[in-house]
Amino acid sequence: MQQVVLPIKDSNVLKEVQDTLLNNFKAGRRNYTIFQVGKATLLRVSDVMGLKLADIFNPDGSIKQNAFIHDRKTGKPNTLYLKPVQTELLLYRQWLLDHKLESAWLIQQNMNSEWLFPSTSRPYRPITEKQFYK
Repeated sequence: MQQVVLPIKDSNVLKEVQDTLLNNFKAGRRNYTIFQVGKATLLRVSDVMGLKLADIFNPDGSIKQNAFIHDRKTGKPNTLYLKPVQTELLLYRQWLLDHKLESAWLIQQNMNSEWLFPSTSRPYRPITEKQFYK
C-alpha cells in the first residue's frame, strides 16, 4: 500500500502536531526536535535521524552556524542553516543530558553516542522511524 504524504498547510494543524509530538510521547522533546529540524532544513526524515552530534554541535556544546552533510538518497552535499532551530536544539541537548533512562548502562551509552538522535535500545545506532512513532 502506497502512502500519500501531504504538507501541513493549516497553522492550527501544525500547532496541534507540534503539541502532540512534544507532550504525548515519552520522548516528546526528541520527537518535537526531529520534526522541527526536518521542517527547518527540509531534509528527508532518514537524513534528520542520521545526523550526528558533531554535525550540529561544536566541541564546546554550542550550535554550529551551518552543518555540512551528504544526503543519504542522492549522495549530494547539503549545507544546513541551523539558526531557525537553534533554541530547539539547545533544549534538546539539555533534555538529552538530563533524561533519565531505566538503566545506568543505557545512560552511560546514551551520553557517549555519536548520534544526535540515538536509539534508546541501541545508542550506538541512530533512532529508526519505527522507534520515532512509539
